[in-house]
Amino acid sequence: MNWNGITVGYALTGSHCTLEEVMPQIKRFVDAGANVVPIISHSVAMTDTRFGKAADWQKQLKDLTGNDIIASIVDAEPLGPAKLLDVMAIAPCTGNTTSKLANAMTESPVLMAAKAQMRNGRPLVLAISTNDGLGLNSANIAKLLITKNIYFVPFGQDNPQAKPNSLVARMDLIMETCEAALQGKQLQPMLIERFLYS
Repeated sequence: MNWNGITVGYALTGSHCTLEEVMPQIKRFVDAGANVVPIISHSVAMTDTRFGKAADWQKQLKDLTGNDIIASIVDAEPLGPAKLLDVMAIAPCTGNTTSKLANAMTESPVLMAAKAQMRNGRPLVLAISTNDGLGLNSANIAKLLITKNIYFVPFGQDNPQAKPNSLVARMDLIMETCEAALQGKQLQPMLIERFLYS
């Protein structure tokens, strides 16, 4: 696919252990010619963890995309009227974000951007990363699976022995899922084996 002229909204939420894994996927979009607009949740904006400092992640995002980061609800709101994003990915998409999205709660920049994308009838791609995907959050995932214009990066259990409710997407398939979503298709197979641990 020719990504020149395509604007991709790339949103990151607080699955901090997954941030390093998704940075190369952002670079793939940029290298392919897409204009990538970075969007971050409050957690990514403000939380230092053992996986990295918030300021360092933000610098990396800005350096990769060449664009300013949308980090407030106020800055995310104009995405709707401007119809800026051709496709939006939330990757990683935490259980918390999944739950709020499924229940129409808009209390973060990422959720405001997602609401704007859905308002415009444009594709929204979710790359879930949650320890509760087969627990209480399974109901929220099911709700989103049948929601128009929402697509899922193929996902599966990452550690069924130690964390049987945990689900994680194949982050290396984010671009392919977005490409399919722009054609109104769900990348298949959607449910996959994704064992990270034996």
